[in-house]
Amino acid sequence: MRAETMPFSLAIIKQQAQGVLPVIPDIKCVSPKDGDLLRGRDPVQVATSLASWGAPVLSVVTESEHFGGSPKLLEAIAAKAGLPVLRKDFIRNKEALHETKHFGASAVLLIAAIVDERTLAALYEHALKMGLEPLVEVCTATEMVFAKTLNPQLLGINNKNILDLERDSGNATRTQHLAEGKPKNALLISESGILSCADAKQAVSAGADAILVGTALWQAADMKLMYQELRKVTRD
Repeated sequence: MRAETMPFSLAIIKQQAQGVLPVIPDIKCVSPKDGDLLRGRDPVQVATSLASWGAPVLSVVTESEHFGGSPKLLEAIAAKAGLPVLRKDFIRNKEALHETKHFGASAVLLIAAIVDERTLAALYEHALKMGLEPLVEVCTATEMVFAKTLNPQLLGINNKNILDLERDSGNATRTQHLAEGKPKNALLISESGILSCADAKQAVSAGADAILVGTALWQAADMKLMYQELRKVTRD
């Protein structure tokens, strides 16, 4: 039986209260822009290493066609890492939410750019009823305005264009532009396009409570060192 973990948002809050920047590692096998990220590494083993290095939570990309993930990868990491796990995929219906829960996720990404507002609201409410924490992702001011009507506890700003599978060169400037429009009590996560401590600094100084980092960690010469350096970033 899978061990119970604390709520995804609470794990972030607890680490933030300790004066450490919560850095959410993105377990992603393939980048549509940069290709194979694993380079022979076992993603489950890397996830458990990140847990030992202080990660408060993990993100697992399960989309298979473009990102090389799978629900089985989510299941394996949720079982082994002992941390709350976010499922990242193109979630469009309630069946996908039930699958998310079945494979052990604590939270689920809901992307405003890929569904209409009515569907997003329905998925948000259904996730809550199931005991999944929805992370509502926006990338425009219009999406932010609607996200506020949901009063989400978790809000993500994607610094890249998910409709182009994040092949663009977006960076934390988008977080800087949109952060002040976030719901008052939401935990704000700056996602993607964070390649350095300077990028992380820009995001948290703009108001991000946590950052989600994938490709930069996988491409780092020393993943552990980069992860530890990102955790030290502070807000101005």
